[in-house]
Amino acid sequence: MGRRRKRLSVLGSTGSIGVNTVEVACAFPDRFEIIGLAAGRNVDRLRDQIVKVKPRCVAVQDRKTALALKKLLPAGLSKLEILWGQEGCCRVADHHEVDMVVSAIVGAAGLLPTLAAVKAGKDIALANKETLVIAGEVVTRSLQATGARLLPVDSEHSAIFQALQGNARSAVKRLLLTASGGPFFGKTVQELASVTPQEALRHPNWSMGPKITVDSATLMNKGLEVIEAHWLFGVPVDQIAVHIHPESIVHSMVEYVDGSVIAQLGMPDMKIPIAYALSYPERLPVEAPRLDLFALRSLTFYPPDLETFPCLNLAYRAARAGGTMPAVLNAANEAAVEAFLSGRLAFTDIPRLIAQVMDAHGVGPADTVERIQAADCWARREAKRVLNGSAPESKGQELSV
Repeated sequence: MGRRRKRLSVLGSTGSIGVNTVEVACAFPDRFEIIGLAAGRNVDRLRDQIVKVKPRCVAVQDRKTALALKKLLPAGLSKLEILWGQEGCCRVADHHEVDMVVSAIVGAAGLLPTLAAVKAGKDIALANKETLVIAGEVVTRSLQATGARLLPVDSEHSAIFQALQGNARSAVKRLLLTASGGPFFGKTVQELASVTPQEALRHPNWSMGPKITVDSATLMNKGLEVIEAHWLFGVPVDQIAVHIHPESIVHSMVEYVDGSVIAQLGMPDMKIPIAYALSYPERLPVEAPRLDLFALRSLTFYPPDLETFPCLNLAYRAARAGGTMPAVLNAANEAAVEAFLSGRLAFTDIPRLIAQVMDAHGVGPADTVERIQAADCWARREAKRVLNGSAPESKGQELSV
C-alpha cells in the first residue's frame, strides 16, 4: 500500500517562504497535498496558487479582500471556502484534515494561528520566528501538552537542527549562528545615516520580504534568531554566538565540548530547508543550485560590529531580561521598520527607537497570550508616541492583565 500524502496548510502563502513552500509541495505531488492557504491581500498571487493546488479552504486579511478574491476565481472553484481575518487564519491552521502547518506569516501576527495549530496537535514547520521570540514559554508549554513537533525552516535553525542529529544536547558547548551581514556589512555609522529603504532592500544573497530584509540589514533578524534558537534548542542565550559570514554558504554551526564544530553548508536557497522540514527525517531530491566547493574562493567569518549595528545587542538584552521584554523588542522593531520603509525614520534611528521603548518598559511575566498581547500593544503605542514626540505613558501600564 502506498504512503498517504502529508496534508499541509501554508500560512503566509503569498510571501517568499510561502511561495517556495507551494513550489516544493507541487514538485512532489505524491508526497504532499495542500489543504489550506492563508494570505494577506495579494489576491492575484493567491488566485494562481488556488488554481494550482485546489485547496479546501483559504483565508485572507479581511472581508473586502475575500469578496475580491471570490470574483477572481474560475467557476469550477466557486465552492472553495473563503475565510478572513484572524479567526479565518486560525481555522486554516487547525483544519481537521491537516497534518502539518507551515507558519510563514511575518511578524507577531503569526502567533495566534501558529498557536491554534499547536493546540490542535499539528506539526509545525516554523518560519515565523516571532512566535517563539514573543511567546516561547507559551508555545513550549503547548507543544509539551499536545505532542506536536516544531521543525525549523529558517536556514540557520535548520542547519543547527541538522548539526545536532545523533548527538546528546549535554555535549553542546555553543550554537554558532551565521549572518550574511546584509547589504551594509563594513559600513560606518556615518555612511548608514543616509541610506534609503531601496538600498536596505538590496540583500546580497537572499530574496526575502521587505521587513525581514531590513531586519537583516540592521542585524535585528539575527538577534531574533538568537532568541528563537534559545527556545528551539534549549540552549542558554549566552551560549549562542553570531558570526558574520558574507558568503552565506555555512548556514550555522554547533560547537561541542570536545572542540568539534559541525556545520551545515549549501547554496542560499530556501527550498532546501523548507523541503527538509516538510519531509523530516527523510531528504528530498530538491531542484536547487548545488554547492561547488572548487568554485569557492574563500569562506570568511567576522565578529559582528555591535557599535555600528546595535540591534543585535538589544536582542541579547531583551533575551536576558526575559518575560515580556522580547515581545516589546519585537513590537518596537516592527513599528520602527514600518516607519523607516515609509520614510518617517532614518535607518540609524531604528535601534534608537527600539531602545527608547525598551527603556520605558516594566518587564512582566509572559506566561499567557493575554499578557504578551498587552505588552505588544503597549510597545506599539509607545513607539508611536516616541515617533510623534508625545508625552510618555506610565511605565508598564498595560501589564496588569
